Amino acid sequence: MASSLLHAGWLTVDALSASCQECPVSSLALFRPRLRRPSAAPVLPRGGEVQRRRVGRPHLLAALFFTAYAALSVTKHLQLRSTGYDLGIFEQAVRAYAELRTPVSELKGAGYHLLGDHFHPILATLAPLYRLFPTPLTLLTAQAALLAVSVIPVTRLAIRTTTPRLGTAIGIAYGLSWGLQKAVAFDFHEIAFAVPLLAFSLEHLALRQWRPAAAWALPLILVKEDLPLTVAAIGLYILLSGRRRLLGTAVLAYGVLSGLLIVLVVIPAFSPDGHYAYLHTATQATGGNPITRLLLPPQKLGTLLALLAPTAFLALRSPLIVLALPTLAWRFWSTTPAYWGLDHHYSAVVMPIIFLAFADALGRLNRTGLVTRAVAVSVAASLLALPFLPLRDLAGPAWRPSPWAGAACEVMAAVPDGAEIGAVNYLAPQLTSRAHVYRFPQALDSGTKPEWLLISDPARGGMPGFPWELPRQPEIPSLGYRLVMERSGIQLYRLAYR
Repeated sequence: MASSLLHAGWLTVDALSASCQECPVSSLALFRPRLRRPSAAPVLPRGGEVQRRRVGRPHLLAALFFTAYAALSVTKHLQLRSTGYDLGIFEQAVRAYAELRTPVSELKGAGYHLLGDHFHPILATLAPLYRLFPTPLTLLTAQAALLAVSVIPVTRLAIRTTTPRLGTAIGIAYGLSWGLQKAVAFDFHEIAFAVPLLAFSLEHLALRQWRPAAAWALPLILVKEDLPLTVAAIGLYILLSGRRRLLGTAVLAYGVLSGLLIVLVVIPAFSPDGHYAYLHTATQATGGNPITRLLLPPQKLGTLLALLAPTAFLALRSPLIVLALPTLAWRFWSTTPAYWGLDHHYSAVVMPIIFLAFADALGRLNRTGLVTRAVAVSVAASLLALPFLPLRDLAGPAWRPSPWAGAACEVMAAVPDGAEIGAVNYLAPQLTSRAHVYRFPQALDSGTKPEWLLISDPARGGMPGFPWELPRQPEIPSLGYRLVMERSGIQLYRLAYR
């Protein structure tokens, strides 16, 4: 798929070259980088047709990546490889907003208010769409669209700072970047909203368009509680530019004050424990030098190398790169190892910053050959990594049906709408659109006994589960549940006496 995207980009540029035969600039010259620093009024080649093609290409590239992202996440869900943690949790939140209720998630716990866990009220914007299409596929498709839209500003800035051909290549490398692919593959997360907001904001920062940059940055505080740090960093960046000091100061203060309000007041107000649960990972003392804590163990340095390598490390030449520091700082300072590596969705927010810094850095170089080689390295790195990343599944595995899909659908059809049910992680998001789903076996451990239980027993031919689910399954009959239906190891129990 990556090669076809790259080929499509080259064909677009060939068409652009053909349209310029009457232009005094030869078609060969269009393939050479004409380097310039980004400006608020970029110089475009003469000819309205050329200008239209230059503007339209990023949107076509975004459409191609939307198709790929949506195909990957939708097929994964249909194969029963999505999870209650986290797709089910977020669907319960969006479903609650669509029904004009508070965002309570039974998968997190009975009556658990999700704004007491993370601050993401921006999820409410999905409520009208979910009202029309009440299914987890709505969330997955929306995430694919949000991530794909971020390709537009990255490609657009790269075209401005290099050439249409090289800029398109950078857009392809960005769309294939491992941070975005990992986010697509790991269900749905609120940070999908942050990726395009950051991309558009940094594009305007590179063009020194301060007010639009600030306008795109302001909604970030509604995405997640750590992003006010990034908003503050954007305000400081504008402030240090020297021309919009009042605007920069206002954005800086907005980021700092909103972050403190969210973490110290809003989240504790909704939290069942009365405090922000993740703050201890930032304040927990581990001893030693703070620099050592930020850079060790080596896994953290490996993540830094993986982030910068697709840009041939030239992203470090742009001042925009400093805007990645808030996200990297809280991740590496945390004592949670999951934040340090390449898995999950944590690096998706950093990807637009890295690649926009790369595009900006290329516009600052005066060596044509170096720019061309750097773009070649970026594309090559993305293509070489593709066999090890989730989009590789679109070459075949993504389209193979799950051997348990038919059995699971048959069993779940026996669950009535609106039922209270405890389900294993892989089956939970299949029911969150029409039932009140609890997490098995955590619901039983907390004293909640839903009327129904849906499990998968690998010992009886069922789909594999998570380690914490298996030891509790033999205890189910002793808790008052009786087996109602079983197909291919997928079992449905109902509470005999309630």
